[in-house]
Amino acid sequence: NLLLDIMSPWKLIADPGVYTDNKIHYSVSALTDATICYIDTRNFREIINNNPLFASQLISHISERALNMFQLVISLTQKQMHGRMADGLLYLSNRFYKSDTFTLHLSRQDLGDLTAMSKDSAIRILKEFERDGVISVNGKELKILAPVQLKEISEKG
Repeated sequence: NLLLDIMSPWKLIADPGVYTDNKIHYSVSALTDATICYIDTRNFREIINNNPLFASQLISHISERALNMFQLVISLTQKQMHGRMADGLLYLSNRFYKSDTFTLHLSRQDLGDLTAMSKDSAIRILKEFERDGVISVNGKELKILAPVQLKEISEKG
């Protein structure tokens, strides 16, 4: 499995197939209890055609997601495991939880899937980061203790 993104509440989840081949290209699952609102593609297209502000915001959203995917591809294909784990933790901290301390809703397997490594490798690297004083982990509670060092690990890959 490859975990491509983690989304916070009130985010649009739209498969690119809506405008290309009308196929669903990935699955989505909730990490916590969630309520979703399904919008029929015909209605969605009508909103885009009749609301230029919405269309503009949608283009911005799609562009941001494309940039995130590009950065993910670079991380997964050009970095070693420590760099990928650093990227994953920085992503969770900066973009999802918006805090250096957070309750991790992901299992260790999910964290491995997010960083394209096995569960065992993810656990090993987390323990190394903890041993080196970069993070602390207490159950599902994770705290980034040395964000500058974690960013350096990410940059050096």
